[in-house]
Amino acid sequence: MGPVPVAEGYARWAPFYDYTPNPLLAREERHLLPLLADVHNKRILDLACGTGRWLERVMDQDGALGVGIDCSAAMLRVARGKSAIQGRLAQAACERLPFRAAAFDLVMCSFALGHIRDLGSMVAELARVTKRGAEVFVSDLHPEAYARGWRVGFRDDSTPVQIEMTPRLAEEIVQTFSSNGFECLTHLPLRLGSPERPIFARAGKADCFHEACQLPAVLVCHFRRLAQASDEPRV
Repeated sequence: MGPVPVAEGYARWAPFYDYTPNPLLAREERHLLPLLADVHNKRILDLACGTGRWLERVMDQDGALGVGIDCSAAMLRVARGKSAIQGRLAQAACERLPFRAAAFDLVMCSFALGHIRDLGSMVAELARVTKRGAEVFVSDLHPEAYARGWRVGFRDDSTPVQIEMTPRLAEEIVQTFSSNGFECLTHLPLRLGSPERPIFARAGKADCFHEACQLPAVLVCHFRRLAQASDEPRV
Protein backbone atom coordinates (compact mmCIF):
# COMPACT_ATOMS: atom_id res chain seq x y z
CA MET A 1 0.00 0.00 0.00
CA GLY A 2 1.32 3.43 -0.92
CA PRO A 3 1.54 6.52 1.28
CA VAL A 4 -1.69 8.18 2.39
CA PRO A 5 -2.44 11.91 1.93
CA VAL A 6 -1.17 14.21 4.66
CA ALA A 7 -4.64 15.16 5.97
CA GLU A 8 -5.74 11.53 6.25
CA GLY A 9 -2.49 10.38 7.78
CA TYR A 10 -2.45 12.91 10.61
CA ALA A 11 -6.17 12.47 11.27
CA ARG A 12 -5.50 8.78 11.90
CA TRP A 13 -2.29 9.38 13.84
CA ALA A 14 -3.56 12.20 16.09
CA PRO A 15 -5.23 10.13 18.88
CA PHE A 16 -2.00 8.34 19.80
CA TYR A 17 0.69 10.64 18.35
CA ASP A 18 1.85 11.80 21.78
CA TYR A 19 1.97 8.27 23.17
CA THR A 20 4.15 6.65 20.51
CA PRO A 21 7.88 7.02 21.32
CA ASN A 22 9.65 8.41 18.28
CA PRO A 23 13.47 8.38 18.04
CA LEU A 24 13.51 11.18 15.46
CA LEU A 25 11.54 13.52 17.72
CA ALA A 26 13.73 12.53 20.66
CA ARG A 27 16.91 13.34 18.71
CA GLU A 28 15.52 16.66 17.54
CA GLU A 29 14.58 17.61 21.09
CA ARG A 30 18.05 16.77 22.41
CA HIS A 31 19.50 19.26 19.95
CA LEU A 32 16.94 22.06 20.16
CA LEU A 33 15.99 22.16 23.84
CA PRO A 34 19.26 23.86 24.91
CA LEU A 35 18.84 26.42 22.11
CA LEU A 36 15.32 27.25 23.34
CA ALA A 37 16.24 27.51 27.01
CA ASP A 38 15.58 31.26 27.21
CA VAL A 39 12.45 32.51 25.46
CA HIS A 40 11.51 35.10 28.09
CA ASN A 41 9.26 37.81 26.62
CA LYS A 42 9.58 36.42 23.11
CA ARG A 43 6.60 36.07 20.81
CA ILE A 44 6.74 32.55 19.44
CA LEU A 45 5.07 30.86 16.48
CA ASP A 46 4.88 27.07 16.37
CA LEU A 47 4.31 26.50 12.67
CA ALA A 48 2.53 23.22 11.83
CA CYS A 49 2.31 22.67 15.58
CA GLY A 50 0.48 19.34 15.43
CA THR A 51 -0.46 18.28 18.95
CA GLY A 52 1.39 21.28 20.38
CA ARG A 53 4.48 19.35 21.47
CA TRP A 54 6.90 22.27 21.11
CA LEU A 55 4.44 25.02 21.98
CA GLU A 56 3.67 23.33 25.29
CA ARG A 57 7.38 23.06 26.04
CA VAL A 58 8.13 26.74 25.47
CA MET A 59 4.97 27.98 27.18
CA ASP A 60 6.18 26.33 30.37
CA GLN A 61 8.83 29.04 30.55
CA ASP A 62 7.95 32.28 32.34
CA GLY A 63 7.16 35.19 30.07
CA ALA A 64 6.86 33.23 26.84
CA LEU A 65 4.07 34.35 24.51
CA GLY A 66 3.22 31.70 21.96
CA VAL A 67 0.70 30.60 19.37
CA GLY A 68 0.47 27.48 17.22
CA ILE A 69 -1.15 26.88 13.84
CA ASP A 70 -1.83 23.66 11.96
CA CYS A 71 -4.09 22.61 9.11
CA SER A 72 -5.10 19.32 10.79
CA ALA A 73 -8.26 19.63 12.85
CA ALA A 74 -7.57 16.23 14.44
CA MET A 75 -4.11 17.20 15.67
CA LEU A 76 -5.43 20.53 16.98
CA ARG A 77 -8.17 18.74 18.94
CA VAL A 78 -5.44 16.91 20.83
CA ALA A 79 -3.45 20.12 21.31
CA ARG A 80 -6.48 21.94 22.74
CA GLY A 81 -6.60 19.38 25.55
CA LYS A 82 -3.32 20.74 26.92
CA SER A 83 -3.99 23.44 29.50
CA ALA A 84 -0.77 25.39 28.88
CA ILE A 85 -1.72 26.15 25.28
CA GLN A 86 -5.51 26.40 25.36
CA GLY A 87 -6.66 29.49 23.50
CA ARG A 88 -3.34 29.74 21.66
CA LEU A 89 -4.13 27.57 18.65
CA ALA A 90 -5.62 28.19 15.23
CA GLN A 91 -6.36 26.14 12.15
CA ALA A 92 -4.56 27.65 9.17
CA ALA A 93 -2.23 26.80 6.31
CA CYS A 94 1.46 27.58 6.61
CA GLU A 95 1.31 29.41 3.28
CA ARG A 96 -1.43 31.81 4.52
CA LEU A 97 -0.71 32.86 8.08
CA PRO A 98 -3.46 34.79 9.92
CA PHE A 99 -1.06 37.20 11.65
CA ARG A 100 0.04 40.79 11.24
CA ALA A 101 3.46 41.70 9.88
CA ALA A 102 6.51 41.53 12.15
CA ALA A 103 4.58 39.75 14.91
CA PHE A 104 7.09 37.11 16.04
CA ASP A 105 10.59 36.89 17.52
CA LEU A 106 10.96 33.11 17.22
CA VAL A 107 9.50 30.45 14.92
CA MET A 108 9.69 26.66 15.15
CA CYS A 109 8.66 24.33 12.36
CA SER A 110 9.14 20.69 13.31
CA PHE A 111 8.91 17.81 10.80
CA ALA A 112 6.60 19.67 8.42
CA LEU A 113 8.65 20.98 5.49
CA GLY A 114 8.24 17.72 3.60
CA HIS A 115 4.47 18.19 3.69
CA ILE A 116 4.55 21.75 2.31
CA ARG A 117 3.92 21.81 -1.43
CA ASP A 118 4.90 25.44 -2.00
CA LEU A 119 7.94 26.02 0.19
CA GLY A 120 8.55 29.46 -1.30
CA SER A 121 5.11 30.73 -0.29
CA MET A 122 5.54 29.42 3.23
CA VAL A 123 8.93 31.09 3.68
CA ALA A 124 7.63 34.34 2.19
CA GLU A 125 4.89 34.32 4.80
CA LEU A 126 7.47 33.68 7.52
CA ALA A 127 9.43 36.68 6.28
CA ARG A 128 6.27 38.78 6.55
CA VAL A 129 5.32 37.78 10.11
CA THR A 130 8.81 37.80 11.67
CA LYS A 131 10.68 40.76 13.07
CA ARG A 132 14.17 41.79 12.06
CA GLY A 133 16.55 39.52 13.97
CA ALA A 134 13.93 36.84 14.58
CA GLU A 135 15.20 33.27 14.75
CA VAL A 136 13.66 30.35 12.87
CA PHE A 137 14.35 26.69 13.61
CA VAL A 138 13.19 24.06 11.14
CA SER A 139 13.66 20.31 11.27
CA ASP A 140 12.65 17.36 9.12
CA LEU A 141 13.53 13.82 8.17
CA HIS A 142 16.98 13.95 6.57
CA PRO A 143 16.80 13.37 2.79
CA GLU A 144 19.60 10.79 2.98
CA ALA A 145 17.54 8.75 5.46
CA TYR A 146 14.56 9.06 3.12
CA ALA A 147 16.68 7.81 0.22
CA ARG A 148 17.57 4.75 2.33
CA GLY A 149 13.92 3.91 2.94
CA TRP A 150 13.01 5.83 6.09
CA ARG A 151 9.51 7.29 6.02
CA VAL A 152 7.15 9.46 8.07
CA GLY A 153 4.49 7.18 9.47
CA PHE A 154 3.08 5.01 12.24
CA ARG A 155 1.34 1.70 12.89
CA ASP A 156 -2.47 1.71 12.74
CA ASP A 157 -3.94 -1.50 14.23
CA SER A 158 -0.57 -3.16 13.60
CA THR A 159 -0.59 -2.03 9.95
CA PRO A 160 2.24 0.33 8.91
CA VAL A 161 0.96 3.61 7.48
CA GLN A 162 3.18 5.99 5.52
CA ILE A 163 2.32 9.66 5.03
CA GLU A 164 3.09 11.48 1.80
CA MET A 165 6.11 13.76 1.93
CA THR A 166 8.69 15.35 -0.34
CA PRO A 167 12.24 15.18 1.06
CA ARG A 168 13.96 18.57 0.99
CA LEU A 169 17.68 18.94 0.50
CA ALA A 170 19.47 21.37 2.81
CA GLU A 171 20.56 23.37 -0.24
CA GLU A 172 16.96 23.88 -1.35
CA ILE A 173 15.84 24.95 2.12
CA VAL A 174 18.75 27.34 2.60
CA GLN A 175 18.28 28.86 -0.86
CA THR A 176 14.56 29.41 -0.31
CA PHE A 177 15.11 31.10 3.05
CA SER A 178 18.01 33.18 1.71
CA SER A 179 15.85 34.39 -1.18
CA ASN A 180 13.28 35.63 1.34
CA GLY A 181 15.52 37.66 3.62
CA PHE A 182 16.96 35.10 6.05
CA GLU A 183 20.56 34.17 6.74
CA CYS A 184 21.43 30.57 7.53
CA LEU A 185 23.30 30.26 10.81
CA THR A 186 23.59 26.46 10.70
CA HIS A 187 22.22 23.44 8.90
CA LEU A 188 23.14 20.21 10.62
CA PRO A 189 22.61 16.49 10.01
CA LEU A 190 21.80 14.77 13.30
CA ARG A 191 22.46 11.08 13.87
CA LEU A 192 20.72 8.99 16.48
CA GLY A 193 22.68 8.12 19.60
CA SER A 194 22.59 6.11 22.80
CA PRO A 195 19.71 8.14 24.34
CA GLU A 196 17.47 6.83 21.54
CA ARG A 197 18.47 3.18 22.07
CA PRO A 198 15.64 2.42 24.57
CA ILE A 199 13.05 3.56 22.01
CA PHE A 200 14.30 0.95 19.57
CA ALA A 201 14.32 -1.67 22.32
CA ARG A 202 10.71 -0.93 23.33
CA ALA A 203 9.66 -1.24 19.69
CA GLY A 204 11.38 -4.62 19.39
CA LYS A 205 13.94 -3.21 16.96
CA ALA A 206 17.10 -3.27 19.08
CA ASP A 207 18.88 -5.21 16.35
CA CYS A 208 18.35 -2.26 13.94
CA PHE A 209 19.77 0.40 16.24
CA HIS A 210 23.42 0.29 15.24
CA GLU A 211 22.62 0.48 11.53
CA ALA A 212 20.16 3.35 12.10
CA CYS A 213 22.88 5.35 13.85
CA GLN A 214 25.07 5.29 10.75
CA LEU A 215 22.74 7.54 8.76
CA PRO A 216 21.93 11.23 9.26
CA ALA A 217 18.39 10.96 10.63
CA VAL A 218 17.25 14.55 11.15
CA LEU A 219 18.07 17.76 9.31
CA VAL A 220 17.95 20.89 11.48
CA CYS A 221 18.37 24.41 10.12
CA HIS A 222 18.70 27.66 12.06
CA PHE A 223 17.94 30.97 10.35
CA ARG A 224 17.89 34.64 11.32
CA ARG A 225 15.64 37.24 9.72
CA LEU A 226 17.63 40.03 8.09
CA ALA A 227 16.52 43.59 7.53
CA GLN A 228 14.86 44.22 4.20
CA ALA A 229 14.07 47.43 2.41
CA SER A 230 10.46 47.20 3.54
CA ASP A 231 11.63 47.11 7.19
CA GLU A 232 13.31 50.50 7.05
CA PRO A 233 11.34 53.52 8.28
CA ARG A 234 10.02 55.74 5.52
CA VAL A 235 10.71 59.49 5.64
